[in-house]
Amino acid sequence: MRNWAIFWLLGVVWGSSFLLIKVAVEDLGPLPLVSIRIGLAALFMAAFLVLTGRRLPSGRQERLALLFVGVMNTAVPFTLITWGEQNIDSGLATVLNATVPLWTLIFAHVALTDERFSPQKLLGLLIGFAGVALLASRNGSAGSENSLAGQAAVLIASAFYAMSAVVIRRYLRKVEPLTIAGTSLIVGGIAIVPVTLATVRPLPALDALSTTTVLATLTLALLNTVFAYFLFYHLIDTWGATRTTLVTYVMPPVGVTLGWLLLDEPVDWKIVVGAALILGGIVAVNWRRTPVAAAPVRGATAPGSD
Repeated sequence: MRNWAIFWLLGVVWGSSFLLIKVAVEDLGPLPLVSIRIGLAALFMAAFLVLTGRRLPSGRQERLALLFVGVMNTAVPFTLITWGEQNIDSGLATVLNATVPLWTLIFAHVALTDERFSPQKLLGLLIGFAGVALLASRNGSAGSENSLAGQAAVLIASAFYAMSAVVIRRYLRKVEPLTIAGTSLIVGGIAIVPVTLATVRPLPALDALSTTTVLATLTLALLNTVFAYFLFYHLIDTWGATRTTLVTYVMPPVGVTLGWLLLDEPVDWKIVVGAALILGGIVAVNWRRTPVAAAPVRGATAPGSD
């Protein structure tokens, strides 16, 4: 019962990330928001790694893989999703981010010898990306902000999450998961903060931010990133990866519902059917098998990290 409560809490936390991004990005802009989010989370995770005596792997290949994951599983997708949400609804971003397992299947087929396409997997891919195509057709609807550019940004971010999941599986199997999570945030912060300082002029005046923006940003950094990682890896340890990664199915309904309730985002038949097709594709891909990899994202994890 306790683990089920943690599971649903994780689904709500990661599913709400997209709402919080939508709220905060209006005042801060994409790069400053991502820098603050990753920077704060990195400080907490760095302290955790030091206090618990966790060490980085000594192998050159593993360290290069950690650098790749830090940039491509944190800095780049966080930025793409945050930028994309300037142009699309938060609920739609949540649904598009759910394509990570579909992208993972594609990259795993190329990079991993024990993961190959089968008729069932190809059917799942076709079903899932039919949902993406249906969602893309919403672009240009009356009163809709769902631009193709914003949708493409979130889909590319999801592909980077998937690519990172495959890199983790291939090169970082022997590295403790929380070490990967903490290091990726630290590397992501080192990558994104200088870019923000060098390119954003003027920087947002922090003392002029609304209370809502401040709370949304702090929640993204501490609850939806740091706390969510600990929940995720607790479930991995106690439940295993197969059951834990079912949280993928919880996030889209949470994100769409929150966007509808709190931001008055429209929910039409296309987003409902599109989400159902994407989730149906994931079910078809993973039916009677272990998921390819569990990507610590989101963002969000996500996950999410987003």
